[in-house]
Amino acid sequence: MDRIIRFTCPSYSGWGLLDGDMAYETSSLLSQDRGPAHPVEQVRLLAPCTPSKILGVGRNYHDHAKELGNPVPAEPLIFLKPPTTVIGPGDDIVYLPASAHISYEGELGVVIGKRAKNVRQEDADQYVLGYTCVNDVTARDLQKKDGQWARAKGFDTSCPVGPVIVRREDIARDDLRIRTYVDGELRQDGVVSDMIFSVDAIICHISQFMTLEAGDLIATGTPAGVGAIQPGSVVKVEIEGIGVLENRLIRV
Repeated sequence: MDRIIRFTCPSYSGWGLLDGDMAYETSSLLSQDRGPAHPVEQVRLLAPCTPSKILGVGRNYHDHAKELGNPVPAEPLIFLKPPTTVIGPGDDIVYLPASAHISYEGELGVVIGKRAKNVRQEDADQYVLGYTCVNDVTARDLQKKDGQWARAKGFDTSCPVGPVIVRREDIARDDLRIRTYVDGELRQDGVVSDMIFSVDAIICHISQFMTLEAGDLIATGTPAGVGAIQPGSVVKVEIEGIGVLENRLIRV
């Protein structure tokens, strides 16, 4: 089973396929044609998608809504993160100076495979290219202060993504377990089947008011266990069958 990646090395930078210990060049996100190969230990993985937009889903696990003292929404609570938030595996999350409380949120990421508009829920799976790991980094104090989430969730480097995209047909989505570690300590442990709104319901809902394009990313919400991190902390988001996304928080 190969997995979709983006990578860079001395002779190439772009899309690829990861198969075992080899990274193969490809021409696009959707291409499955293999070009020149590179040993994986000689490449650096980048964020595996370049979305035109990132859609986040707030309060999509009962326990997470409860821990923040928020009511469970009656329909998916959608917010936007700009493309400038995206960083890849191993890249640094830069502490937002205006905040005193930066928090991690490990999530399942859904990468869209083709244009989606007015999609029926029963057809939504056909629009999914695959799945990846996401850390929806949040300035929690600014989220509460501002009354809307643009600054709290839209600051540069606040959306680590990766390390790979696993195609939808190669994984049992609802069985996936999301675990988040901070400096090696387990902080979050949840399963996708516990989401309030399913992936199919989320895609259907979003597509009624916003066209999703190939490569767009949906962060589907986080389980309970979120908390503050400090400069120097290393956050690892691990989803079984996808991989481990690791990033360090720094102050510049």
